[in-house]
Amino acid sequence: MINRFSLLLLAFLALSGPALAASQTVTLNVQSMTCAVCPITVKKSLERVSGVQQVKVDYASKTVTVQFDDTVATSDQFTKATKDAGYPSTINRDEK
Repeated sequence: MINRFSLLLLAFLALSGPALAASQTVTLNVQSMTCAVCPITVKKSLERVSGVQQVKVDYASKTVTVQFDDTVATSDQFTKATKDAGYPSTINRDEK
């Protein structure tokens, strides 16, 4: 009986792991986006980061909103990704 309970518990934990992940959103300021191609490059650099679920670029306000799994990615990885692509960014601290 204990073995069945242990297996059931393990199965539950294995299946509930993804449910524990929290989706977070962060906004980056990317002031160096100055042409129509810039947002494409910035978006692609962020989409390559593991855990990123969605990227929305607002060229007019020079901001990027990233939705991500906070158990996989961090906002520091996003600023590094944009910097490595040639577009340094900062985290919009107004939203925290």
